[in-house]
Amino acid sequence: LHEVGADWNRMHYGFLSHEHTDHLLGMVWVMRYYAELMLYKDYQGDFTLFTHDVAAEKVIAVCKLLLKPALAALIGDRVKVQIVEDGDSVEINGDVYTFFDIHSTKAKQFGFRLDNKEGTSLVFLGDEPFAEECAKYVEPCDYMIHESFCLYSERHLWDPYELHHSTIREACLTGERFHAKHLIITHTEDFSTYGCKQERYTAEGKEYYTGDLIVPLDFDVIEFENDNTCTPKK
Repeated sequence: LHEVGADWNRMHYGFLSHEHTDHLLGMVWVMRYYAELMLYKDYQGDFTLFTHDVAAEKVIAVCKLLLKPALAALIGDRVKVQIVEDGDSVEINGDVYTFFDIHSTKAKQFGFRLDNKEGTSLVFLGDEPFAEECAKYVEPCDYMIHESFCLYSERHLWDPYELHHSTIREACLTGERFHAKHLIITHTEDFSTYGCKQERYTAEGKEYYTGDLIVPLDFDVIEFENDNTCTPKK
């Protein structure tokens, strides 16, 4: 967040999809930093983390165990953890966020749907393959965020299905099925396609998806426009 020049005082809400270490432990650092800013009076207002009951219990426990007492005391006070259930909706600044269980086969995991006040929709499907139970939250969908662990042509190298992940083929077929105008690919491997990821994922993905396929690299910024166009930039 520092690398991209994020303004911490403009951020008051977060979302934790599940308990896996690459998600939960990253959020612990975020919550710690918010608590430090609050403690030293460098932050105005509160921070609220939305998550489900299982992840909430674990992220609070880790914070309480690891943070110094003055910071830990702010967890649950000004650094709030809001538990949401499958299908719950919350309005924030005129935008509606609907949280849903993605029906993970590993750990309990939630995604969310955003319907903003300009009429644009975005769906984040988590980091596991799409489950049919989530279909009611997807369409209509202007922007879809879908994991794709590897290229379909390299599935024999990575065993994505054994790891409960998709390939670019499944991600693009889901985007095409639900008429997503823009499909954003995340959670990709960084080895066999290092240095050529965008070109290779885009080329293979276009075999299955006819919309705007976006394969961002670290620190790329995607600007969402009210006229339902987006432009990835460095």
